[in-house]
Amino acid sequence: MKLKQRVVLLAILLVIFIFTKVFLIDNLDTSAANREDQRAFQRMLSGLRVALDPRLEHTLQSPWEIAAQWVVPREVYPEDTPELGAVMHAMTTKKIVKADVGYKGTQLKALLILEGGQKVVFKPKRYARDYIVEGEPYAGYDRHNAEVAAFHLDRILGFRRAPLVVGRFVNLRTEIKPVATEQLLSTFMTVGNNTCFYGKCYYCRETEPACADGDIMEGSVTLWLPDVWPLQKHRHPWGRTYREGKLARWEYDESYCDAVKKTSPYDSGPRLLDIIDTAIFDYLIGNADRHHYESFQDDEGASMLILLDNAKSFGNPALDERSILAPLYQCCIIRVSTWNRLNYLKNGVLKSALKTAMLHDPISPVLSDPHLDALDQRLLSILATVKQCTDQFGPDVVLVEDRMTLSHL
Repeated sequence: MKLKQRVVLLAILLVIFIFTKVFLIDNLDTSAANREDQRAFQRMLSGLRVALDPRLEHTLQSPWEIAAQWVVPREVYPEDTPELGAVMHAMTTKKIVKADVGYKGTQLKALLILEGGQKVVFKPKRYARDYIVEGEPYAGYDRHNAEVAAFHLDRILGFRRAPLVVGRFVNLRTEIKPVATEQLLSTFMTVGNNTCFYGKCYYCRETEPACADGDIMEGSVTLWLPDVWPLQKHRHPWGRTYREGKLARWEYDESYCDAVKKTSPYDSGPRLLDIIDTAIFDYLIGNADRHHYESFQDDEGASMLILLDNAKSFGNPALDERSILAPLYQCCIIRVSTWNRLNYLKNGVLKSALKTAMLHDPISPVLSDPHLDALDQRLLSILATVKQCTDQFGPDVVLVEDRMTLSHL
């Protein structure tokens, strides 16, 4: 063989070797990442059942101190939470020492202070489980059970960005009225044999009170985030106008995501991927009302998008509001870890997992079967949307690697 031919052959072999090595390394890395995602999924499934147990082992801290220490810039609670049941037990049983009108907003709520000084937000029951909220996807009162279900879905998806929520029954006459502020107390009334209140909020009306069954009111309590983590409110880039006949830019501009990517904090860091995770979360629960969102203050786009106020969800299981997914199908990117988790939840696993996770809640059953069935159907729509993106742009463009090692020290 001539020297020139040998050089060409060696060059070809070298190129093949390099490409083979790169391919194997890439596949090994991807495989390792996928294996870790699979392990994380199995850990989530094994810890789904959260028995509300008052015991706190191996610590002298209060449940409130433990929950406060969980919070870091990218998580509200860690993956491994053996004390979760104890914290949630405290949320549903600790004595209420003060009750006030809720923080400003459009919907009825009460701010409660539990023994030990912990703030929680109480949202009262307004609908039966099988009630269908007609009209716009953001219509109707807040649903207290939606807050409970959304929290557990946050656990199942592995986001861990929603504050802790648990159901609770309160006696308005003996637990709330004796410790209520004058402002809250002035909104109490009796309707028939039922104790009711209408609170203070933008849409709160004396003619539309929330009523207990006698004195016992079902509701949800959401754990207030620690004061050392002040929140910053942001306008959601895919927010609705809420005006008839007036569309937001994203509703008519097909290149809208390109514009979003050029503005802070979506031009760098994890925030845009958080927006897309949240769109997936909101589509599953049927929440079309996330016009604003919160992050921690002075985060420069690095902290998580916190999944607060999920009560405008699970209103109509027959309504799949596809526009909620606009960030996903307009940007056509998704975290690899989110994509893997969604695939693990196919074939009825999501419905089964959520049902199991909510089994021990005091207000169980939290959701009706039609709402659970709707979750599985919506999951298929999400997977199909990502498939359309990968078919158009390729998986290397659509599936974005964004894994952060988090520490709870």
